Amino acid sequence: MATTQPVIDLGPPTGCKPLPDRELSEEEFVAWCDEDVKAEWVEGRVIMMSPANTAHVRLTSFLDRVMAAFVERRDLGEVFGPELATRLSPRIRRVPDLMFVAKERLPNVGPTHLEGPPDLALEIVSPDSVDRDWRAKYADYQAAGVREYWVIDPAHQRVEAYRLVDGAYQSIAHDQGRVASSVLAGFYLREEWLWRAELPKVSEALQEIESAS
Repeated sequence: MATTQPVIDLGPPTGCKPLPDRELSEEEFVAWCDEDVKAEWVEGRVIMMSPANTAHVRLTSFLDRVMAAFVERRDLGEVFGPELATRLSPRIRRVPDLMFVAKERLPNVGPTHLEGPPDLALEIVSPDSVDRDWRAKYADYQAAGVREYWVIDPAHQRVEAYRLVDGAYQSIAHDQGRVASSVLAGFYLREEWLWRAELPKVSEALQEIESAS
């Protein structure tokens, strides 16, 4: 005689957690947003992050590896990808595509988030994040004191970097197709690298950057 197996409710599939239908307190958001959910929290609102396309993932990986290798070789701090959130204030938690945290501020990195602003935040614009990256996050990062903010827009082949001066962002001028960081002295990105159908090898990009330092 066949036995009936008990039905176990496993809940919704991974990544399919429903969006809350109301504003959440910070404590509620932290409890709701587990490691399988990529979301931001702004003034009580939950903002779900759409899955990235392949080009976005490849560009993020390239930038992560180049920047992380540069930072590691100089023992400057650490670079984090989009798995880690930053608690900019008691009312705002953002998830940059990449962020650099200087060595002296690494104690602020906790198990699930960075407490306070990163030293550098970088966002890669996707179709659903145009206004968020160019306006909302610009304002949030500026107000929180993020020392440098980079925005890379593949669709329009545009990259802009801003440095914080007396509490306000000022645009960092491009120099012969290169955008250089003021926070990571000697680090730059060549714009044409970012728009290639096949991204350059990390080792080649890093060698050029280091030879110019």
